[in-house]
Amino acid sequence: MTLADGIWHQIFSFDNYGELLALVRNSLIAGAALGLIGGLAGVFVIMRDLPFAVHGISELSFAGASAALLLEANVVAGSIAGSLVAAGTIGVLGVRARDRNSAIGILMPFGLGLGVLFLALYKGRAANKFGLLTGQIVAVDTPQMTWLLGTSAVVLLALAVMWRPLTFASADPDVAAARGVPVRGLSLAFMIVLGLAVALSVQVVGALLVLTLVVTPAAAAARITASPVLLPLLSVVFAVVSIEGGILLALGSSIPISPYVTTISFTLYAACRLAGAHRTRRWGARRAAPQPASS
Repeated sequence: MTLADGIWHQIFSFDNYGELLALVRNSLIAGAALGLIGGLAGVFVIMRDLPFAVHGISELSFAGASAALLLEANVVAGSIAGSLVAAGTIGVLGVRARDRNSAIGILMPFGLGLGVLFLALYKGRAANKFGLLTGQIVAVDTPQMTWLLGTSAVVLLALAVMWRPLTFASADPDVAAARGVPVRGLSLAFMIVLGLAVALSVQVVGALLVLTLVVTPAAAAARITASPVLLPLLSVVFAVVSIEGGILLALGSSIPISPYVTTISFTLYAACRLAGAHRTRRWGARRAAPQPASS
């Protein structure tokens, strides 16, 4: 076997695939739930220009999960706790974009440093350490599934309640405030919801690449539609396809899940960007074309 064949076999190897498929049943269910909440939350992340905040929250989520791993506590609970601390801090201190970005810039290295410290002190399996950074697919057991699905339900309920006023406040906060919409309160509430969504995403795609699940699908959908109905729908579809496809591909290899999820997600974004650019050119050409003179 050549070196190229060996690398290819590592990336795509479907030996005993049917038997392995049964091992990721929980992961596939969790992936569908994460795709749903990631796709919906991502719509507001794009509208409110919060991709940097997602990354900052993921670092504190990583620190919380690492601390839980060190203390032999529930890793999902630790991840959620870290995310909520970060989200609450950003939401309270970062009302303006400059203040928000400064707060995130301070939190990110602090969270990453804490996470690295906790993992250095942890003497357990190396795979557990690696999984917090790059994701894992077969480690979603029944207790974790309960946490994931329960928290996902809370996120979905919160988004359903605040969807219309949050859309208004995200599109035009000044007008929304003048109309009596509690813009500041909605901003803080959404940051908490975003923290929960990020914490759940970290469990599958890892802290380093959580943006690919919470940001990229919505950014891809925004390239081809501005419809208030199609945008969240396509964002959810792209997120679910990315994570479920990544799980199914990673199952047949020795490579972590993250490269597969990110590749699928980026491919969808690139295709949507090209489609959007092509549509814009066609629309511009139609407008530039001379109109027939009326008789």
